[in-house]
Amino acid sequence: MADLPAVFLDRDGVINEEVGFVNHEDRFHLIPGIVEAIRKLKEAGFLCVVVTNQPGVGLGVFPESLVVKIHQRLQEHLSESGLALDGIYYCPHHEQAVLPAYRRQCPNRKPGTGMIEQAASDLHIDLKRSYVVGDRGVDIEMAVRAGLRPILVETGYGKGEWLYRHHTWNVQPAFVAKDLNDAARWIVADKKEY
Repeated sequence: MADLPAVFLDRDGVINEEVGFVNHEDRFHLIPGIVEAIRKLKEAGFLCVVVTNQPGVGLGVFPESLVVKIHQRLQEHLSESGLALDGIYYCPHHEQAVLPAYRRQCPNRKPGTGMIEQAASDLHIDLKRSYVVGDRGVDIEMAVRAGLRPILVETGYGKGEWLYRHHTWNVQPAFVAKDLNDAARWIVADKKEY
């Protein structure tokens, strides 16, 4: 069986509203159009995989169990529309973590590519045909390091990142999208067949 392409999605600012730390379930609000965007990508033959830094765990802002609970809630919401994410990977580590168990430089922490590499191994992903959608420069850098096509969305931190910071980046997005729906439309049109 051939490996499938994937779209790796940042979580905060791409799927849900960027509120700083999602330190309580009540702070987790999906951005409008997410269900339609994921449906569009899945119908085009992409796996949809979340890759997200969650340093609030290591910084002691919220427990790791909350991250798991939020991801369950996200999957439940998608399942109501007959959809599911194919994988969810997160990194709770931070170099300045207050909790010693989480204090380290981790290859999974973006812009590191550890989460993408793990997902590619677990889910048999064809990275040459895959994409990353994020709202920060670290998402774009991670994509390029892993050999994927990077897309920046203007939701979350994206608009400010693009306006004020992109000129300082060593790498640039292949496309700047209004939101995940716009990114999905572009990805489906750009999709490469091998």
